[in-house]
Amino acid sequence: MAVSDNSIQEFSVLVLSSNRDDHLANLVAGLHRSTVLPTELVVAYMGQPNPAPLDSTIPVRIVHLPATDNSTLPLAAARNAASVAASTDFFIFLDVDCIPASTLCETLLRDVGEVGGLVMAQPRYLSETGFPEHDGDAGLMRASIPHHSRTSLAPAGGGPPTATDRYELFWSLGFAVTAEDFDRIGGFDESFTGYGGEDTDFSFAARGCGVRLSFSGATMFHQHHGVIRPPLQHFIDIVTNSQVFHGKWGLWPMTGWLKGFTDAGYITWTSDADSIDVHSHPTADDIAAARVNAPY
Repeated sequence: MAVSDNSIQEFSVLVLSSNRDDHLANLVAGLHRSTVLPTELVVAYMGQPNPAPLDSTIPVRIVHLPATDNSTLPLAAARNAASVAASTDFFIFLDVDCIPASTLCETLLRDVGEVGGLVMAQPRYLSETGFPEHDGDAGLMRASIPHHSRTSLAPAGGGPPTATDRYELFWSLGFAVTAEDFDRIGGFDESFTGYGGEDTDFSFAARGCGVRLSFSGATMFHQHHGVIRPPLQHFIDIVTNSQVFHGKWGLWPMTGWLKGFTDAGYITWTSDADSIDVHSHPTADDIAAARVNAPY
């Protein structure tokens, strides 16, 4: 739902973190450079009861979620807990890896005020060489690259975004939504445990209840940490959540990752299958061997 007067005065930035204190500190520093400052920062810590203190003049609300028995991160539950803790009616969710551009909050406020619904920011990816600490957006732009499949999603010329039916392209990396629309969607489905699938499920639920999706020109800078291809460190979560998703929607999410697991011999799966057959689990050596020092 769009805001009738196109002005949002108070908003909350919601972040999930689990032993990512350095990344979180960079996010908070970026938030303090914003052209409009949030009313509050809500941090949901997962399995981290004693986090490092945050250097923030922005008021901080902290939520703690205990560690799970199987070491997976309760991402869906943490996002919901952060939304409950927030005191405003407008949310900007940011991944702990992301540094907001100085205009990210202002642009998302404008876009949700004008068009409503889910509005996703566009990511740029920082290299392993880092970025200038005191050179603001210009330095972050020079030190980053766009995602190859996402450069055309944002509107040309910096105007407000138009609606899209590409709900499968939604990521929870960074997005804005009113509290009313978040509740209308039903929040994140907590039957998704750990990593993967819960954000696509959220966007599909948004489509099902008529909440529009659009892609904004608001920019966030993803901090470099290398990647594992395919993401074997999340093997159990991805297989489990894929089956939850298929049971709910009748189609498979994360098909590229499932194909990667299939090609490596860990599972048997095809796009028209009704289930996933697990043959073996990746070892620590398998995971280490799959690491690549790429930005995404």
